[in-house]
Amino acid sequence: MYKNTFYSDFDFAGAEAGKPRPGEYRTAFELDRDRIIHTSSFRRLQSKTQVFLSGEYDFYRTRLTHSIEVAQIGRSICARLQRTSGLLSDDYFIDSDLVEATCLAHDIGHPPFGHTGERTLHQLMRPYGGFEGNAQTLRILTKTIFSHRQRGMNPTRALMDGVLKYKTLFSADEGVDNHFLYSEQQEDLNFVFDGRDFPESLNPGDVRNGFRSIECQIMDWADDTAYSLNDLVDGINAGFITLKNLEQWAESQDLGKKESDRIRDLADAIREESAEVLMGRKVAQFIEATSLHAAENFMSDRTSRHQYVLQIDPEMVAESKLYKKLAYEVVFLSRQLQQLDKKADFIVRRLFEMLAEYYIVPERPGKDHFCLLSDSDERAIFAEGDEGQRARLLCDVVARMTDGRASRMYQRMFDPGFGSIVDLD
Repeated sequence: MYKNTFYSDFDFAGAEAGKPRPGEYRTAFELDRDRIIHTSSFRRLQSKTQVFLSGEYDFYRTRLTHSIEVAQIGRSICARLQRTSGLLSDDYFIDSDLVEATCLAHDIGHPPFGHTGERTLHQLMRPYGGFEGNAQTLRILTKTIFSHRQRGMNPTRALMDGVLKYKTLFSADEGVDNHFLYSEQQEDLNFVFDGRDFPESLNPGDVRNGFRSIECQIMDWADDTAYSLNDLVDGINAGFITLKNLEQWAESQDLGKKESDRIRDLADAIREESAEVLMGRKVAQFIEATSLHAAENFMSDRTSRHQYVLQIDPEMVAESKLYKKLAYEVVFLSRQLQQLDKKADFIVRRLFEMLAEYYIVPERPGKDHFCLLSDSDERAIFAEGDEGQRARLLCDVVARMTDGRASRMYQRMFDPGFGSIVDLD
């Protein structure tokens, strides 16, 4: 029996009303988590880029292992808050299954080749409403996660709110060109916030994007923790961050004493081949840096999920930013990764443009057309009379590709010497 007064029927509700299945023993949030785990959308994350291309080596993180790490950190934050905060109790607490579901789903909308693929798809989709990884996550959960049936998983309102990092709708005319939702997701916003309008205090858009449920706040800090610490370890193991270039980078920065001490500790760990141990300890410190505080806003009278803010020790926030800056400037801006990013941009761009020419044109192909996509994808695209909707469905197809599948399809379509009748991918 679920006894947690932190949540109410408002939080458990799904956008599509439905009766619980007979004999169901799981809570609504356990169902959310389980449905995510048992989907191809989630499994595809094992072959999508985190820092390095998936498949490069067997110990580098992928989007899947990153998401699992974020989920573990998120659950640990829940446990810490439950044990340390006087605002919670045995029958009033933040549900760790809901936080886990939110963390597992947070990157499910990312396309192949990481942020490079995301930027490229956004450029290509700008005339049709843009592309954004977080907006795509919400779209997958609510509309397409069961792609063979072209429907979503009917997530709870609390899960939808948990993955909603951004709440500003795309509008190129108004300059909203980054960190947005698709314009057609206004109905999701209306559902999540019970039809209430955002107050003037939450304008402009970047302020509104900072308005998040407590579960979304936990997920976001867990994500920051994972990629500022664990991704740094991958950069060290891959040889991108060495003692020499770490020292050179530090000399080029205007570092304060605390920052210099942290870089020195990292240098010592690299020298002693114990960077993974050091960052493991840092994960625990980042979790311990969290505390819960009460808040009031336009949704706090409707749900406990908006009655609290996650406060994080400013020193830990600064440390996270330091590691992210280091990784970005030494790893992501390295010549090797920039070359791979350029190749990724080229692959995604050529694939989309080739398919767009064929599937987004106003005239639909006749019976003798080339079949380039699956039957279910073609049926869905050809059933749409609106060019923008056909573009969105085609974008779904490209975005759900793994790194490997996108590369193979590119070779199959553009390399005369690649591909055979036994190549079924």
